Amino acid sequence: MPHSHPLNEALARADLIHDRAALDTAIARLGIGLDEALGGERAVFLSVMHGGLIFAGHLALAMKTDVEFDYVHATRYRGATVGSDLHWMKQPTATLNGRTVVLVDDILDEGKTLKAIRDFCRDRGARRVLIAVLCEKHHGRRVEGMTADFCGVEVPDRYVFGFGMDYHEQGRNLPGIYAI
Repeated sequence: MPHSHPLNEALARADLIHDRAALDTAIARLGIGLDEALGGERAVFLSVMHGGLIFAGHLALAMKTDVEFDYVHATRYRGATVGSDLHWMKQPTATLNGRTVVLVDDILDEGKTLKAIRDFCRDRGARRVLIAVLCEKHHGRRVEGMTADFCGVEVPDRYVFGFGMDYHEQGRNLPGIYAI
């Protein structure tokens, strides 16, 4: 069955914003920064599915600090703006109480889902939550008080995909970040 949003058509009109080499360099820098921030502490490394998968794998390999792996999968109900409207497909199973959580996602855009997951970790007793994102969009729509502690690259306020981010559930495994 043909896809109603063909990836090849999107790529033909997209701009390559960050190539694989630029992303590798940014991820290496983030790995060093996280190692310094953790100071040897074994944190819970919490990947946000599905978008954070590829970045999380590369980031973990860029770190020297041992971490406990876990993941979350949550979606926001359409039009919802508060954390209680989060729909959990998978909550973390690791013990968060008294620990540092490294929350890893592909992008910080408006930040509603990331904020809800961060607040969930804090509610479960996390001592601190460090947010690491591959990319960040700068615009005026961000949830108040929501920032990333570690950011790889900036992307324009456009539709971006690749390296974990999807174009209508396609293109997550592209080795760069593209914008339409």
